[in-house]
Amino acid sequence: MDSNKRGFGWLALLTLIAAGATFGVAALLVNIIERKQEARHTTVLVAEVNETSTDPAPWGLNFPLQYEGYKRSVDTERTEYGGSNALAPSKLEEHPWLKRLFAGYAFSIDYREARGHAFMLWDQEKTKRVTDVEQAGSCLHCHAAVIPTYRRLGLAKQGKPATAEVLGALFEKEAVMEGFRASGTMNYADFHAELEKTPDGVVKAVPGDPHLGKAHPVSCVDCHHPETMQIRVTRPGFLEGISKLAASDDPLPHLPSVAAWRKRKTGTPYDPNVDASRQELRSFVCGQCHVEYYCGTKMTLTYPWQNGLKVEQIEKAWDNATFPDGTPFYDYVHKETGAKVLKAQHPEFELWSQGVHARAGVSCADCHMPYEKIGATKISSHWVRSPMLNINRSCQTCHNVPEPELQARVDVIQNRTLALTDRAAKAMTDMLDAIVAEKQAGATDEQLQSIYALQRQAMWRLDFISSENSKGFHADQESARVLAESIDFSRQAQAAALKLRADRASK
Repeated sequence: MDSNKRGFGWLALLTLIAAGATFGVAALLVNIIERKQEARHTTVLVAEVNETSTDPAPWGLNFPLQYEGYKRSVDTERTEYGGSNALAPSKLEEHPWLKRLFAGYAFSIDYREARGHAFMLWDQEKTKRVTDVEQAGSCLHCHAAVIPTYRRLGLAKQGKPATAEVLGALFEKEAVMEGFRASGTMNYADFHAELEKTPDGVVKAVPGDPHLGKAHPVSCVDCHHPETMQIRVTRPGFLEGISKLAASDDPLPHLPSVAAWRKRKTGTPYDPNVDASRQELRSFVCGQCHVEYYCGTKMTLTYPWQNGLKVEQIEKAWDNATFPDGTPFYDYVHKETGAKVLKAQHPEFELWSQGVHARAGVSCADCHMPYEKIGATKISSHWVRSPMLNINRSCQTCHNVPEPELQARVDVIQNRTLALTDRAAKAMTDMLDAIVAEKQAGATDEQLQSIYALQRQAMWRLDFISSENSKGFHADQESARVLAESIDFSRQAQAAALKLRADRASK
């Protein structure tokens, strides 16, 4: 009898265990299925967006996780050497030599660390470079959601209607390019006024009345197709620049789609929205703006990539360029010496292209917009910021190294680059002192022409690295090479100026 009771007890226990296990497995499977469904159906379209939807808010109704990240670019957070979303102190106060580098140019008046994308238009409108000096409307090519305005101006130039419905329907590349060229010589105030005339897709209290009167910083429509959400390049400057680059003879091992396009020899210009891979587009959408370009009123905004992306290849492009009136290209006349010199913008794409991460197929977004999981949903973070503020997701997916070690590696590169930059700046200021002394002693511009050429080469290279926002990290060996050349050219110019003095003294 006792044996039967024990057997029954064991049977009951086993039954309960089996039932519990079955319930647990079933619950797990249901949870997995629910999570898969959640991940598969991440978007409920509650707001219509189109090609005029420059305001990110309607997009945020459809894509709340991405929009939440985008809005965080207003948060104040910074690394030691930038990557900041906080209003930083003036670079001119931190590095006084910049005032001499940019003497005669608006950057000598106001020059600050960049903030997050949410501030990019407001900060530009408030800088003394714009409020105190008349600037080109081309500056808005990258600081504002400008494509619908290009399209509106282009359609008008073509004699076609440019209603809100027409503007919102299609990208209309030819019209965009036409409007881009038509606005190329507008000043900042005039072109900003054109932005405010363009519908932004937001509906007021009266249904069907497109919102007017507000310009927006770069947002969703600048990188995503409003219907498919596919990432895309929209900036005319980049579309023209990358086409010239692809047609060049420069080896581009980090851009395999260009090599494939060259082999096909179809006669059709390279188009990143047609020819590039998705991984390449994850860099191109950033390279639309984080590049070197001419941005003035003398000619249409230009990306100088016809020879390649290295500093000397771009320099050659500018040296061979002329303005529409036939005069040789330059950015500004240096106030101290009178030399016609170049101004680098922010060549992150160009320097990244020379680095190990580009050769390894790592895109800008992999580091600055790393993938993250929110619940069961995997998205690319839209809180664009320095990888050093998110080492776990930005770096450790590839580098199985502790965070302090990765931070230390970056610190070594950036500290070394900063030290070389300071040496190049010292050489540059010594060069300027020597040239100014010779001018005061009576040296003519004709006598100084070869020295001016050296000054232009030296300052271009110093500016190229100091204006690039990674502090050398994107390509550390290339940064060191460029700064070394800057030091060399500055010292050559200084020596040549001193030789003029010696020759004069010996007569």
